[in-house]
Amino acid sequence: MLDLITLTDATFADTVLGSDLPFVVDFWADWCPPCRPMAQTLAELAPEFEGRLRIGKINADENPVSTRDYRIMSMPTLLFFTGGIVTATLVGARPKSVLRSALTNVLTPYVNR
Repeated sequence: MLDLITLTDATFADTVLGSDLPFVVDFWADWCPPCRPMAQTLAELAPEFEGRLRIGKINADENPVSTRDYRIMSMPTLLFFTGGIVTATLVGARPKSVLRSALTNVLTPYVNR
């Protein structure tokens, strides 16, 4: 299982917005019961998408600037970035099959390149 990229307010712009690959960011918190299994599921799925997209996590409580800038109100929240722009949002825990589909959908514009 691969570790997700740990993001902070200081690294968010360069790592996520500057990424040449689509990027999925998991906003989570220690007090959020469904956040841990969601992160584990994303880490389990990460190898399937290696080299095609990046997956990171950011602790919303420890990084209030990014949390505020993207108006995160519930956790877990996944933001899907393509070219530095949010292209999709997924709020709440989801089963592995739904997450796999969501990650695959991020790549759809890249299939015919």
